[in-house]
Amino acid sequence: MTTRADCEALDASDPLAMIRDLFTLPDGVIYLDGNSLGALPKHVPERMREVVEEQWGVDRIRSWNVHRWIDLPYRVGDRIGALIGAEPGSVVAADTTSINVYKAVDAARRLRPDRRAIVTDTSNFPTDVYVMRGIADASGLELKLVDPSAVLESINETVAVVALTEVDYRTGRRHDMAAITAAAHDAGAVVVWDLAHSVGAFPVGVADAGADFAVGCGYKYLNGGPGAPAFIYVAPRHQSSFRNPITGWFGHAAPFEFSLEFVPAEGIARARVGTPHVLGLVALDAALDVFDGLGLDVVRAKSLALTDLFMDLVEEWAGDIEVATPKEHERRGSQVSLRHDHAFPMVQALIARGVVGDFRIPDIARFGFAPLYVRYVDVWDAAVAIREVVASGEWRDPRFAARSTVT
Repeated sequence: MTTRADCEALDASDPLAMIRDLFTLPDGVIYLDGNSLGALPKHVPERMREVVEEQWGVDRIRSWNVHRWIDLPYRVGDRIGALIGAEPGSVVAADTTSINVYKAVDAARRLRPDRRAIVTDTSNFPTDVYVMRGIADASGLELKLVDPSAVLESINETVAVVALTEVDYRTGRRHDMAAITAAAHDAGAVVVWDLAHSVGAFPVGVADAGADFAVGCGYKYLNGGPGAPAFIYVAPRHQSSFRNPITGWFGHAAPFEFSLEFVPAEGIARARVGTPHVLGLVALDAALDVFDGLGLDVVRAKSLALTDLFMDLVEEWAGDIEVATPKEHERRGSQVSLRHDHAFPMVQALIARGVVGDFRIPDIARFGFAPLYVRYVDVWDAAVAIREVVASGEWRDPRFAARSTVT
C-alpha cells in the first residue's frame, strides 16, 4: 500500500523534479488546474518586462525588424511543432483555437467538394461544434454528431471531414489518433485534430499518424498565459492547396505591397490572418523554454504514474465517487475526472482547502496533472482532502454552492 513517505521518495527520484523550480507555485496550494490554465514560469515576467520596456518602449516600431517580432508566429510555431511531432515549417502560432478550427475545417471540406458530411462526436468541446455547425450551415453540409465510441463506424464515402478533439475535455478519454486517421483516409475523408488537451502533456505524432490538420491552444499544458495564442498545423502535402477562409493581409504573399488583390502566401504562411499578437507570442515563446531538452516520453511516464496513483487513492478512500477517466494508459490524457452528484460544491470546498481543480457540467470534478510541476505528494494530499471533504460533508456549506461566471 502506497504511503505519503513513498510519495516523498518518488519526488526525490523524479527526473523532472528540478523543472518544478522553474514555476511560480504559491505555498499551501496544490494546483491541479493546469489542464485549464498552466502555471506561470518564473522567467516569463522578466522576458515580458524586457519586451515592453526596452523593445516597445525604446525601439518602438523598429522592433518589428530589429527584434524580429514579425517572425514570432513561425518561431513559436516550430517550437510547438516539435512537441506535436510536426514537420518543420508546418505549424504557425496565431489567433485563437476557435478561429483555427474554422480555418482548418473549412479548408478540409474544400478538399472534398463532392462529399456532404462533417463528422464529430458528442463529447467534443462546444466551441468546435459551434464552428463546425456554422460551416455546415453555410456550405450546405450535414454535421453528424456521433457518440465517441461510434466514430469509426460513422466514417464512410459520404464524409468529407472528421474533426475531433484528441482528449475529451470533460472525462480525459483519449481517441486513437492513428487508427481514426487511417480509417478516415481509407474512406477518402480529411481529418482535423484539436490538441488543446494533448500538447505539452504527452508525445503527439501528427506527422507519423498522417494527420491532415491540427489546432490547439497555448495556455494549458504549454503555460503560455491566459488567452495565449493558439496554433494551426497544415500537413506539408496540403499547404499548396490550403485555402484559408479568412483572407487577411498576413496570409498574403506580399503583405507590404498592399495590393487589393489577394494572392495567398506560400507554405504555412497562408494559414495566417492578421497582425501578430506580439505580447502574447512573447509570453508563450518564453514559457516554452521549460520544455527545452525534455523528452516527452519522460513527461508522459510521470503523467501516467501521477494519474494512476490518484485514481487508486480516490477509489480506495472515497467510495461514492466514480472515476470517469479510463484506466487504460493509451485511452487517457493527463487529467482525472471524478463524477459526484454534488461535484460543484465539492470542488469549491477543495479550493477553500488549497486544492485547485475545476467543475464541468453536469457532475464532473476535473483535476489536471501537469507533470512538469505536480508532485507525488500533491497527489497524496489532494486525495486526502477529497476523502475528508466527502466524509465530513463540508461541501454542504451554502457558501460552496455560489457560482461565479467561470467554473
